[in-house]
Amino acid sequence: MSGGSAWTGAAVAAVTAGYALFSRRLASTPVSAPMVFTGFGVLIGPIGLDVLDLGHDAGPVLTLIEAALALLLFTDAATVHRRDLRTGGFLPLRLLAIGLPLSIGAGWLLGWSLIPGLTLWEFALLGAVLAPTDAALGKTACSSPRVPPLVRHGLNVESGLNDGLVLPFFLMFLAALPGTVASEEGAGGVFWRAVVVSTVVGLAFGWVGGWLLTLSRDRGWVTGEWQQVLVLAVAFCAYSVATAVDGSGFIATWMGGFAFGVALRKGEPAGGESAKEGPADLAGYVAGLLGTLSFLVFGAVLLGPALEHLNWRIITYAVLSLTVVRMLPVALALAGTGVRLPTVAYVGWFGPRGLASVVFGLLLVEEHVPGIELLGQVVAVTIGLSILLHGMSAPYLADRYGNWYDAAKAATPDLREAQDTPEGAGKQHGGPRRLR
Repeated sequence: MSGGSAWTGAAVAAVTAGYALFSRRLASTPVSAPMVFTGFGVLIGPIGLDVLDLGHDAGPVLTLIEAALALLLFTDAATVHRRDLRTGGFLPLRLLAIGLPLSIGAGWLLGWSLIPGLTLWEFALLGAVLAPTDAALGKTACSSPRVPPLVRHGLNVESGLNDGLVLPFFLMFLAALPGTVASEEGAGGVFWRAVVVSTVVGLAFGWVGGWLLTLSRDRGWVTGEWQQVLVLAVAFCAYSVATAVDGSGFIATWMGGFAFGVALRKGEPAGGESAKEGPADLAGYVAGLLGTLSFLVFGAVLLGPALEHLNWRIITYAVLSLTVVRMLPVALALAGTGVRLPTVAYVGWFGPRGLASVVFGLLLVEEHVPGIELLGQVVAVTIGLSILLHGMSAPYLADRYGNWYDAAKAATPDLREAQDTPEGAGKQHGGPRRLR
């Protein structure tokens, strides 16, 4: 290990240990793990101590964040049930089917009208990169018992699925952009390999992995600890094979997670206690840890350098991306559902930009997108502002919204937000997504 890499490893380990020692204390404050790790990332990056630099540590950095997103995609998809989109499902269905495409389009148009110097497809990529949400950045907003289960459930399911749904848009926009590695194969080739082939690979590995685990568990051949390890192996096998055939490892792991979860649940005895989350616990914790460390990398290699080039256009785009670009599509998606304006505003505000946007942004660096310097600055500032504002506002707004809900429910017993309460909505969808 070189001296630079050794110091990088030491710095990351020190920050992680320091946060761990005060984690219980910080859990009762608005200060979240992404805030702390992003801040320390800026400190140890090129504009601070210059310990972590993408130019010198690109390989380990990209491996870390890609592993984090791959595991999160797999574990999120594996825990999705049909009832998630059936009981009280109008909220996540509308957010994903209507709100998400509108958010991509709104981000595309905002960039075109506000930021000069980029091409049409680079603006499209900007809209796609900043469309996925990450509920972990505003954890209290999506887990507080003061918030109605319908809303908690909707935000968590949306966060668990929209990063995977954005992937095809991201890959096709990348293929349409001249000068990138993906453009050499063309949109048709990218669609075939990244979407079709990767989907088949993911479904095959996920289904076979879930079926084999069920078979082995029923016969008493596998211990509880190795069930957990098998989930990691299935996820990374799907990712590696899809990557080896020039497909998308992320789409493979996302689809593999769906197939794995279905196969596992089909093998459960009727009426027996579900073990759907047991095997994926280790994968969830590993994904959460890697995801948290990714914010340190984000602070060092993206946000820190971007802070040196701030201008009014970048700041304006970031603010509008977190407000208008998110809130207007949410309002249109929820029109006619009967939910009240405070609910629309609450759901619209809590669309934090997190790990998926970080990974997509760094993939743009890896793909040598022509306008990456400006794109990276806009993406970094938007995510950084989201980490700060959504993290700080979550406890206060969850309490305020909870007060409104209690009063509205008492005055209107048939309040829409109190109906169609999803089963198990009080739990964080997708397992332990992030350390706090």
